[in-house]
Amino acid sequence: MEILMSVIIGFLFMAAVYLILSKSLLRVIIGTGLLSHGAHLLILTMGGFSGSAPPVLTDGVTDFADPLPQALILTAIVISFGVTALFLVMAYRSYQELETDNMTLLKGNDEHD
Repeated sequence: MEILMSVIIGFLFMAAVYLILSKSLLRVIIGTGLLSHGAHLLILTMGGFSGSAPPVLTDGVTDFADPLPQALILTAIVISFGVTALFLVMAYRSYQELETDNMTLLKGNDEHD
């Protein structure tokens, strides 16, 4: 299972880097979302899949899942959702003002400081 997850994580990172390096601002935002999903899967995979019981400690339970990776992923999902929403609002506002999402045109030049 870890090998399959490693391949999926590698594919997500590869697609994210490809999208981040493109010239369209919307593709950059989608690339950052894919990068965060790849990081979430990486944290989950590094936490291991060994525990079968939920992380509730009662008397007599010896085998349970580690709750730390799950808590980290939940926090990271909320943060990445907020960052993606902020990026989308900023991209929408810049598209309204400049009428383009091409990164080379958004960069500007020395004449229009």
